Amino acid sequence: MSYVKIVTKVNVSEDIGLLVIGLGLDYAIRAYTYSNEGADEVAFMDMSAEEHKTEPNIDNIKSIASKAEVPLVSYGGVKRLEEVKKMLYAGSELVYIGDAAKENVEFVKEMSDRFGSDKIGVAITLSDSHVKEYAVKCQKMGAGHIWITDEATKNERLIKDIIDVLDIPVMISTDNTDENVAVELIKNTNASMILYTGNEKIDCMKWKWAMKQAGINVNTFESNIPFSEFKLNSDGLIPCVVQDYKTCEVLMMAYMNEESYQKTLETGKMTYYSRSRQKLWVKGEQSGHYQFVKELLVDCDNDTILAKVSQVGAACHTGNQSCFFTSLAKKEYNNNNPLTVLNEVYNTIVDRKNNPKEGSYTNYLFDKGIDKILKKVGEECTEIVIAAKNPDAEEIKYEISDFLYHCMVLMVERGVTWEDITKELDNRH
Repeated sequence: MSYVKIVTKVNVSEDIGLLVIGLGLDYAIRAYTYSNEGADEVAFMDMSAEEHKTEPNIDNIKSIASKAEVPLVSYGGVKRLEEVKKMLYAGSELVYIGDAAKENVEFVKEMSDRFGSDKIGVAITLSDSHVKEYAVKCQKMGAGHIWITDEATKNERLIKDIIDVLDIPVMISTDNTDENVAVELIKNTNASMILYTGNEKIDCMKWKWAMKQAGINVNTFESNIPFSEFKLNSDGLIPCVVQDYKTCEVLMMAYMNEESYQKTLETGKMTYYSRSRQKLWVKGEQSGHYQFVKELLVDCDNDTILAKVSQVGAACHTGNQSCFFTSLAKKEYNNNNPLTVLNEVYNTIVDRKNNPKEGSYTNYLFDKGIDKILKKVGEECTEIVIAAKNPDAEEIKYEISDFLYHCMVLMVERGVTWEDITKELDNRH
């Protein structure tokens, strides 16, 4: 099913210096917040870079992409293939081209042929000469998306005329916080995406439910099984086990009634029923430690819900990450997890860099600098090749482990994380 997407802009000022220094706002945190709170995509639209013909801010794109849990789209500063490549490699799922396309529309074809039409969009303004014909030409050149940068309320009829002649998704723009205005814009233009460009924070889920009630397809949480089919306990409640969606750590357990379940679906924030207070409670409403829904499942008997969430802060009121921190009984066992050991070693290396330890080989490498680290990485590569010629598998396991350790030292030195690596591998996959 095709959904109308809500896109939120994470750089709320065109003056980057003012934003970072004067206001102290963090693009990455803003992106993380919006992606948790219902935005389908986040956007880094650097109007200043486009206007002043400066380079795109790759560091900001990397920072945003590392925190955003939804696709990132970017715009600003594109003059040649190299900028597009850097923006995509930094984590952008889609790059919009502005003046470079207006100066030479063949540039769109060059970028589309190189990276694929799904990665390339064109930003247009309603004041562009023969704007409707220009939009059609961009599509023919291979653009997979169009973004109309003007405030959409200014000329809804022209926007609809442009959208009607295109067969690709079109994103419109608004700085209005009113969800009812957003609903009318979508209905009046048939746009497939709406970019909120204002500085005030909006409630994305509120926008989505307003659109849903207006008959517009949006991506909201909907239960595949009605609450009436759940098997409830004697109090009319169903237990809910809560799990971190990334680490799979069990965080807590609470109870839900039908109202709290529906509220959870509506807001995207875990909402429970308090048996002691006899009322609904939104997890984090006092502490700020919200739980944002990623997935809800029910067990085979329909009598227990499993919620996979993005946890802000600690889940437990004691300040512990999980409520399950008190050991009752334990048998000694090997709990090494091959899926997490690399991250654990990486975190140890980070700790050595931040808190040097006397006699540490890791600190020796950091002290010697990048050339020494690179030399060791190269040496370990050679050792792997030599070991691979030996029929004894133990030797190659040892050398690969040595190589991975030194690679992680290099990663820490250069600020690359395992999440960066796995995300890149996933993109290629």
